[in-house]
Amino acid sequence: MKSIDLNCDLGEGLLTDEQIIPLISSANIACGYHAGDMDTMKRTIELCLQHNVAIGAHPSWHDKENFGRTEMQKTAEEIYDIVTAQLFTIAQLAKEQGAVLHHVKPHGALYNQSAKDKTIAAAIAKAVYDFAPSLIMFGLSGSISLTEANRFGLQTAHEVFADRTYRDDGSLTPRSQPNALITDEQTSLQQILQLINTQTVTTVTEKIIALKADTICIHGDGSNAVVFAKTISSALKQNHIDIKAN
Repeated sequence: MKSIDLNCDLGEGLLTDEQIIPLISSANIACGYHAGDMDTMKRTIELCLQHNVAIGAHPSWHDKENFGRTEMQKTAEEIYDIVTAQLFTIAQLAKEQGAVLHHVKPHGALYNQSAKDKTIAAAIAKAVYDFAPSLIMFGLSGSISLTEANRFGLQTAHEVFADRTYRDDGSLTPRSQPNALITDEQTSLQQILQLINTQTVTTVTEKIIALKADTICIHGDGSNAVVFAKTISSALKQNHIDIKAN
């Protein structure tokens, strides 16, 4: 049976987490820099343990005002410290509940910048490796962020998206463009099944490109996030695809 990891960005103060967590296999938990606080982190970890969902850190630029979606320019040392501080916080909270971190997935602008900026990617990878070399790095499929993580000796997971469109170079269509988001369930399902079964994706120009898929992200902050998650989870099971963490 084929399998795929289904991940979601959680702990961002929304009321849908309890409904989404039973449907996924990996959770990326906001560490307080773009969203969330100590209470949301504790509660999300608790829910993950209840449903056997892998616990991941979701570090961000320190930018609650813009939900971590504004690009920033920092030195490698500053990035290292920013990531390490967030890993330490959530790892301590997990430890208090008898849990350990499974993976790390940067958030928002930090994620996007690390996918194309070697210095940022290396700083994040070094921070993660120094903190716990057993952690899996989630990153944009085929991007520099994963190349750098591998260079530091980290295991990686190539991430693809259920609700985002792709450009011909394998990058995500920027959110500023009108066709960036996939809001139709059937279109999303078609993209997911294509990615899992053929390791390819059809771009916005109708070109088919190779794209490795180890883990699929569904966003927990969309207006139809719960319905989306239920539909995807059900469809994967109907297609005999097991949902499990890497």
